[in-house]
Amino acid sequence: MDLKSKIILISGPTASGKSNFAVKLAKKINGEIINSDSMQVYKHLKILTARPEKNEQMKIKHHLYGIVNVEKSFSTGEWLKLTLKKIKEIKKRKKIPILVGGTGLYFQSLINGLVQIPNIPLKTRIKVRMIQKKEGQKKFYKRLLKFDKKVLDKFDPNDAQRSIRAYEVKLHTNISIYEWQNKTKSIFKENEFIKLYLNFDRKKLIENITKRTSRMFKDGVVKEFKNFITKKIKKDSSVNKVIGINELNQYLKKQITMDQARELMAIRTRQYAKRQTTWARSRMMSWTKINQTEISSWIKRINKSTLKLDQLI
Repeated sequence: MDLKSKIILISGPTASGKSNFAVKLAKKINGEIINSDSMQVYKHLKILTARPEKNEQMKIKHHLYGIVNVEKSFSTGEWLKLTLKKIKEIKKRKKIPILVGGTGLYFQSLINGLVQIPNIPLKTRIKVRMIQKKEGQKKFYKRLLKFDKKVLDKFDPNDAQRSIRAYEVKLHTNISIYEWQNKTKSIFKENEFIKLYLNFDRKKLIENITKRTSRMFKDGVVKEFKNFITKKIKKDSSVNKVIGINELNQYLKKQITMDQARELMAIRTRQYAKRQTTWARSRMMSWTKINQTEISSWIKRINKSTLKLDQLI
């Protein structure tokens, strides 16, 4: 199987330079880029979500960036449906799809297929959330382990959201969420993917995050946020997970200074990068790791004429 039949996946922690790496790679191998970041799909938050610059998007065709109104929710299933369509279109143009982003669930749905779990009744969901709230996460996780032994070592015991999800699935279907996942299949074969993960030194990553957060304020993130809060956003909307929304809201209410908002945003971004790294350590073991010091030389070694990217991994 030659490179032209491959799908390239690029992941890594936030601020590791994934977008820049993807553009350089796309130039070398005649590729087009598909967004695989759950926050960069939204309109109106270009600066806050660190969406690729216009000049980058002009050099190489980019897809699925800024396509969803912030008032609407957007699921992994919706992303997968659009992505499969884009992959087909890109391949039809004899180009190579390059998916780039930091949302592990997006990549997981593409590689393994999307889990077709029946809808959980609202009554059951409320019941499980009340139990978790009453017992606290530590006790609730112990309860979950007794109820569904298959969740052991599958995720961080402190992850309340995933604990609740696992419990409600087992309660409603009497089948572990991980059994549901094992039944799931992708339309692609494993060898169709070239999976690349950018490994970054923690100190350098923190430096990148600090610089990027400061640049957001210079680029007008406060003005962007003022426009965002005029929209009718539901409290449980996934867009509210964008780092910076809480901090900028506090700043506009004069609860904190701009410097404090900037520092808190940088701290939360560092914490997010750490969670992404933890996810990759357990879920992306088969991915080819490219260290930050190797990125430039790695790109230079790609031979555009023979497209022998798969020989580098």
